Amino acid sequence: MYYKGIYHLFYQYNPYAAVWGNISWAHSVSYNLIDWMHLDNAINPTEPYDIGGCWSGSATILPGVGKPVILYTGDNFENHQVQNLAVPKNISDPLLREWVKSGRNPLMTPVNGIDPKMYRDPTTAWQGSDKIWRVIIGSQINGHGTAILYRSKDFVSWIRSQYRLHSSNRTGMWECPDFYPVSTRRRIGLHSSFNGRKTKHVLKASFSDHDYYVIGNYDSKTDRYNVDVDFMDSIRQLRYDYGMFYASKTFYDSDKKRRILWGWVTEADNINKGWSGIQSIPRTILLDKTGKQLVQWPIKELEKLREKEVSLQNKELKGGTVFKIAGVTASQADIEVSFKLPNLKDQIELMDTKSVDPQQICTQKNSSVRGVVGPFGLLVLASEDLTEQTAIFFRIFKVDDKFAVLMCSDQSRSSQKRDVGKNIFGALLDVDPTQKISLRTLVSASCRSLTCNVCSLDINGSK
Repeated sequence: MYYKGIYHLFYQYNPYAAVWGNISWAHSVSYNLIDWMHLDNAINPTEPYDIGGCWSGSATILPGVGKPVILYTGDNFENHQVQNLAVPKNISDPLLREWVKSGRNPLMTPVNGIDPKMYRDPTTAWQGSDKIWRVIIGSQINGHGTAILYRSKDFVSWIRSQYRLHSSNRTGMWECPDFYPVSTRRRIGLHSSFNGRKTKHVLKASFSDHDYYVIGNYDSKTDRYNVDVDFMDSIRQLRYDYGMFYASKTFYDSDKKRRILWGWVTEADNINKGWSGIQSIPRTILLDKTGKQLVQWPIKELEKLREKEVSLQNKELKGGTVFKIAGVTASQADIEVSFKLPNLKDQIELMDTKSVDPQQICTQKNSSVRGVVGPFGLLVLASEDLTEQTAIFFRIFKVDDKFAVLMCSDQSRSSQKRDVGKNIFGALLDVDPTQKISLRTLVSASCRSLTCNVCSLDINGSK
């Protein structure tokens, strides 16, 4: 959250080992989203209602006094999940170093058919036109992923709505739900309680190891949410990311009028490093001009880390060759590359997108398998003899009379270690390869032998 000129990041943390357990809320602060300072833990498991761990939740800034509050899931002494409230001990402290748990905890408990082990991760709350607060809890009811809706007038006494905000019979348990408005006209982020005529609402749910989202229309008077295309109902399922990215959360940056997305990135060999997972590069998030999907881009502040520039123009790439960019020696880089394909031919490989699994195609046709058009892209964090490399590449296919662009991240040769994950990820992109294809890749030194990518496309200037 953003509070009195400072960004606050809270995250799940085990102070004793780089494995799951003893979960507390760690706390870091920043003035620019780039340089961070660690503070003491904000919330620790100390009470009967959270003795098994202080799990995920969200912060909300109450209007008027501008007081930040936190709703979080506690694992109680019965191993049941309940929802709790914490408030700053000293609201005048801009660092918010100390937090106090409410004497009314737990505020919400799993009753009336709710599985007590599938009831967690409250969202940032929002106010309807009636000024009553709403919040949703991730759950599963009768095997179906569900966002349970609660209302409150004072942020302490919460009443479960007779209606769910949304549910799906195509998915299981929803973790870490997120619900927020996006503008259909303006290129800015919106406050969580904003609800106007030129607004759509995004519902994100984490399940099956990925973060999926839907876009729809929300009526704050009736709390009805009607989605355009529901979860898993489309061939091209809407996800934030097609790699290692889970349990994400957005927040509204009131200073720069933008919505920022964070995600949890698991690592392949993290335990011996002394930490478990990393935070993704923060991204701004907007609704695409088509209104059918979201677009993301690394925050502007990231460009402050740029130092030495290496530039190469108009290089012709021939099939089966690898061209080394001289002058790039760092294990941390911000890469922008554009490809032009002037001679796309009719002999392009055919693809049936109705039954295709992009990740499976990327696995079958990895970076070492030649195609008619592709693979072309980048090899990053590569050794001199290329025995270690991470490939981010494209392939072009034909579907009926249109092109299909497949993008892959091949980590199968990212490390020669045997005990690390070496996954291959892929996604189909809704782009026209006859135009310029631009790829931005961020390579992070913290990932050692694996690359952490934030990849975005710029087609005719539309990011």
